[in-house]
Amino acid sequence: MKAFVLLLLCALCLPSPALAQAQRVNRCTNAQGQTVFTDRSCDALGATARMPAHTPTVGNTGIYRAGCARRLSELTGQIRDAVSLQDVNRLSSIYLWNDVSNATANHIIGRLESVVQRPLVDIAPVYPASDETGVVAPATAPVLGGDGQPLVEVTPRRPRPVGLRLEQTLGGTATPARTVFALRRQYGCFWITL
Repeated sequence: MKAFVLLLLCALCLPSPALAQAQRVNRCTNAQGQTVFTDRSCDALGATARMPAHTPTVGNTGIYRAGCARRLSELTGQIRDAVSLQDVNRLSSIYLWNDVSNATANHIIGRLESVVQRPLVDIAPVYPASDETGVVAPATAPVLGGDGQPLVEVTPRRPRPVGLRLEQTLGGTATPARTVFALRRQYGCFWITL
């Protein structure tokens, strides 16, 4: 009998499933766009469920680096993420550090730090300079037939970008600031350099 009473007292000390559910905190967004934290369901407040903001990236996703930027769009996304988070470590993870001395590395980190502190307006590709006509020469010469006419229509190939230009503003003003990163392709990935 004493064992039964002891077991009953222990059972009364356990929290009920209803209490365990009430201890969960939900993050919701109300009709005014404000974030509300509640232990009730979002629907009960007339709000919608909201997960914490997460910017999916390919490559550097925190401590674990899933891979390098194999496309230029991935690299620009990583730059955008680093600047929006003001994370110089994230930006420096896509910098090509080969053959950089300690003194030069300190100078580069200082420049990267100033880049991530400024608001980003745009990232634009930088193309190699072309001749004065503005037409880029075709990559291959056209194959000519016996009459001298081309057998295959050859269209000039668009040049590949050699850099990325970051358009930013200085210190909350409309004063423009520009940084140009050179692009390097190494190890099958895109990297930036100054």
